[in-house]
Amino acid sequence: MHKLTIRQLKSTAAAIALAAGALSLGACASEKYVNEHVAVVDSKVTTTQGQVADQQAQLQAQDAKLAQLDQTSRDALERAQAAGKAAEGKFVYTTVLSDDSIKFPARSAQLSAEAQTRLTDLVEKLKGDNKNVYLEIQGHADVTEAKAGAMTLGERRAEAVRMFMSKAGVPLNRMATISYGTKAPVATEKTRAAHAQNRRVTIVVLA
Repeated sequence: MHKLTIRQLKSTAAAIALAAGALSLGACASEKYVNEHVAVVDSKVTTTQGQVADQQAQLQAQDAKLAQLDQTSRDALERAQAAGKAAEGKFVYTTVLSDDSIKFPARSAQLSAEAQTRLTDLVEKLKGDNKNVYLEIQGHADVTEAKAGAMTLGERRAEAVRMFMSKAGVPLNRMATISYGTKAPVATEKTRAAHAQNRRVTIVVLA
């Protein structure tokens, strides 16, 4: 057997030490890479979880808002979605023409001057908002108008509003009308004041 010289032993030891160092550095580098990669993944997961939580909160808020709507407004939203209108499916607000200053006369669909002023203000607001909205105009009648054809009267009232708003600048294809006749009263007392409240038009605005 050949005997290794001291120089050869030192050279071999140095080579082994270098190899061990290289392995150690490689292991450290691999561990560092893994740790950095895990940190990036964790960050992305946290961001995604936050986005999901935000979306869930928005949906819950929308559900709560929808729960507060009256039945005719919920019906309007469902009809709009079924018809492919109001694609975002968001309720905005309603405008009701029924108070003492703008109520419809019995068995009449004629808009008063006050009603026209109110509608003009609404049209200007819609133009100012500059949003693509969809309107459902709902006509109503009171029980004393049943013999006069309450469903027809409700439709005439809604159509009178639609035509006025069209002339004021709202496209016809962004408005629909429906008559509830006497089926959705807001007042059930058998008084003149209650009947006057029920002779109304409700405008449901959807985004």
